[in-house]
Amino acid sequence: MRVVEGDFAEEAILGRLVEDAPDLVFHLGGVLGGAAEANPDLARRINIDATLSLFDALRAPEKPPRVIFASSIAVFGPSDARRIEDASETRPTLVYGAQKRMMEIALDQMSARGWIDGIALRLPGVVARPGADARLKSVFLNSVFHAVAQGQDLILPVPRDGTTWLLSVQACVDALIHAANLPVATLRDSDRRVFTLPAQRIRFGDLVDGLCRRFPDSKASIDFRPDADITAQFGRQPELSTQSADALGFRHDGDLATLIERAMDQA
Repeated sequence: MRVVEGDFAEEAILGRLVEDAPDLVFHLGGVLGGAAEANPDLARRINIDATLSLFDALRAPEKPPRVIFASSIAVFGPSDARRIEDASETRPTLVYGAQKRMMEIALDQMSARGWIDGIALRLPGVVARPGADARLKSVFLNSVFHAVAQGQDLILPVPRDGTTWLLSVQACVDALIHAANLPVATLRDSDRRVFTLPAQRIRFGDLVDGLCRRFPDSKASIDFRPDADITAQFGRQPELSTQSADALGFRHDGDLATLIERAMDQA
């Protein structure tokens, strides 16, 4: 195994990453959420310029590599729709979401031309990552798991009856591996390269209640004090339909109890 450490926005590092003409690439790097809002120039350098350079460097029409790109539900932006589905319009309002959408289009175009064999997966909230970047506006989605487990008080910036889309780290990893193994013919039949992953739509109150059942001795106090902007972005997710991803065999955790158990296994 060869490990290359460095900034893939640098030409020399990028050259080392692709010098062996890889057959399979997982692109998970990026400047996320609040960090992208705070430093849009850095976000552009990584999320757009470096990502496009990586896609270009991987071009191999004679044997296009499978490229799995981690996109995000941030491409949808705040929505008043009752349901998000495959045909739903993308209207990102955050820098991060807009940049992810741009790269989805680039990946789709390059795949259509046979330069790469790309798949973009729109990830929902992935929980419960330890040490999640505090600059992320959605960091509370991870924090609530650790707070209840460790008996710490926490204020959630969303209403108790608000809703979000969640997936455990394990289910996310399973989805990435599943995407890597999808036959090319199956992708041609689906006529899609960008997929919104299946996720559970969960009420925040139900999530807290489920965590309290998982940790019955926890002394944590979880209060709800909604912030209008954060609620609009992350706390009013509508119903979710992922027919294309479902048809290809992508799956979420199944139920809330399983999601919590898996999430805490990764914590």
